[in-house]
Amino acid sequence: TAQDLSDSFVSGEEDNGGSLLSNKNINNEINGNWLSSSSNSIHEARLKAKAKRRLRKNSSRDSGRGDSLSDNGDAVRGTAVAPTSPKSKLLDRKSRLGKGRGLPKKGGAGGKGVWGRSGEVYGPEEVDEKDPNYDEAQENCVYETVAPPLEEKDFEKTVSPIVQEYFEHGDTNEVAELLAELNLGPMRSEVPSLAVSLALEAKASHRELTSRLLADLCGSVLSRSDMESSFDKLLRELPDLVLDTPGAPQLVGQFIARAVSDQILSKSYIESYKGRVGCQYTRAALDRAAVLLKMTMGGLRIDNQWGAGGGQRPVMQLVKEMNLLLKEYILSGDIKEAERCLRDLEVPHFHHEFVYEAIVMVLESKGDKTFKMVLQLLKALSASSSITVDQMRRGYERVYMDIAEINIDVPRAYFILEQFVDQSFNTGVIDVKIRDLCPCRGRKRFVSEGDGGVVKLESY
Repeated sequence: TAQDLSDSFVSGEEDNGGSLLSNKNINNEINGNWLSSSSNSIHEARLKAKAKRRLRKNSSRDSGRGDSLSDNGDAVRGTAVAPTSPKSKLLDRKSRLGKGRGLPKKGGAGGKGVWGRSGEVYGPEEVDEKDPNYDEAQENCVYETVAPPLEEKDFEKTVSPIVQEYFEHGDTNEVAELLAELNLGPMRSEVPSLAVSLALEAKASHRELTSRLLADLCGSVLSRSDMESSFDKLLRELPDLVLDTPGAPQLVGQFIARAVSDQILSKSYIESYKGRVGCQYTRAALDRAAVLLKMTMGGLRIDNQWGAGGGQRPVMQLVKEMNLLLKEYILSGDIKEAERCLRDLEVPHFHHEFVYEAIVMVLESKGDKTFKMVLQLLKALSASSSITVDQMRRGYERVYMDIAEINIDVPRAYFILEQFVDQSFNTGVIDVKIRDLCPCRGRKRFVSEGDGGVVKLESY
């Protein structure tokens, strides 16, 4: 009963003293409730677990600060403790062995992405002659980058883009530099034959560029023996080349004659084949080369047998060739031949000069023959789009700008130009805008008597 319990406490107090009774009362009474010893231990465990959870949460936020536990499990805020979370240990750059003065590892020269202390300069590393791997022969060795020899299967796809690009820019020095970077090895003699085979399927200007390339490469990149073996291969492959290019024998013969003229093939090269040629295509190529070389004695220039590309020729030379083309057309009247010759000039950006020269020829001519033939030629070239609308317009506008100077030499220039422009518009060569831009010469006329007989200038 309660009385017996109180008696037992009183007797205990008398035996052990008043201090023991006061401590038990504090531990057994919480918030005015009396607790047994088992429930008291459970409550203490909960308090400790709660304090530990709070401490763990705070230590994850900032290592080194947080709550600590006292001896009785109470949390004490603000006491510095060692970091306990795994994350804080990873970010700690100090020694965790409990030794040293707490300085950074390796004196601040360690860690990810660190190459050493700031400002530290490394000197030359001395070779240890006692090292078992030390080799005296390699001490002063110089290492160089060596390109592997170009294989036959990779030769064509490596060199062909270089030659094709050369056809666009025409710079032989760049080709020589690119070939020097390649380790051609035994494939060196294949370069001329590949360039010639690509030129056979290209235009005349590209063949001229190929001849210049072979002349510039001989001596610096290729030798004479390489040239001779390359042309020997071309002569052997003529039966296959004829399938794609029917005129291959004549073209190869011209290449051989040009090579002999440029002194990259010996003069005895053609003579060495006499009496031992069985292929008809090879015989035709050598005969063509021999004929061209004999014609050089009569004044023929082989160095310009292919002609030059449009972008490579001077402007005055192009103007002369266009004038010759127009004169030949006036004599023959062959529109298709004139169109082919104009296309062979390979100057589509300069066709306005052809239109200009054709109209000036009409203004300076006598009679209606040149007038009608030039009109038919411009109509045909416009219909086939050999001359674009823009080039046609620029040609007419240039005549409009120079008509005042032309009129000094040709007094009827304005009258003939008006008629030609009207006929060009009627045939569809030009549009109404170009026709309306045609200048008209001012003429003198007397006005009515009310103006006092003043002479006025009026253009119509």
